[in-house]
Amino acid sequence: MTSKLFVQAIIKFTLGVVLVGLLVFLPAGTLNYYNGWLFMGILFVPMFIGGIVMMLKNPSLLKSRLNAKEKESEQSLVVKLSGLMFLVGFIVAGLDFRFGWSKLPKAVVIVSAVLFLASYALYAEVLRENTYLSRTIEVQEGQKVIDTGLYGIVRHPMYSVTLLLFLSMPLVLGSVYSFIVFLVYPLIIAKRIRNEEEFLERELNGYREYKGKVKYRLIPFVW
Repeated sequence: MTSKLFVQAIIKFTLGVVLVGLLVFLPAGTLNYYNGWLFMGILFVPMFIGGIVMMLKNPSLLKSRLNAKEKESEQSLVVKLSGLMFLVGFIVAGLDFRFGWSKLPKAVVIVSAVLFLASYALYAEVLRENTYLSRTIEVQEGQKVIDTGLYGIVRHPMYSVTLLLFLSMPLVLGSVYSFIVFLVYPLIIAKRIRNEEEFLERELNGYREYKGKVKYRLIPFVW
């Protein structure tokens, strides 16, 4: 662990908290937004704990996860579309609370929060299984195909987990309209997966054989 990596991680984490907080609470017009605080808690507390664990046990993985600059132009477009989805989705959730456009039962919110936390646990498992994971599309030195655990069920378990995470977010925020916005994510991630697999077939030895072994990309028995 280096002091530079520590500072970089803390700065990005802090900026994330501030940005999401502004996007959620400013449109809501109040800090008295229970769903917003619930969402902030289940998002950032596990993120902070996970960051500390990675910093102590696998700083190289943390470094790769902090790098979000895509080299592939098509992947850069996917990142921008995802960012736009989050921007619109969070603002819509806040406005929904302010003007009372929709209201979800508390049970739906609680179940969604539990699903979100369970997805976070699966996210940690994927990182444990594949220490080569980065936020950008690349092949690292010495990287090998992982075909065990969750990678033996679908080829992209990280994206399967983020699908659960992102679709539960607007439900935790209590907004039907925000959920509709987040429904574009499966289309965005499908585009990313298609381009990523083309790249991995070219650059990662054994990936073509892995595709033959594990049939499904994202959702078992579906796609």
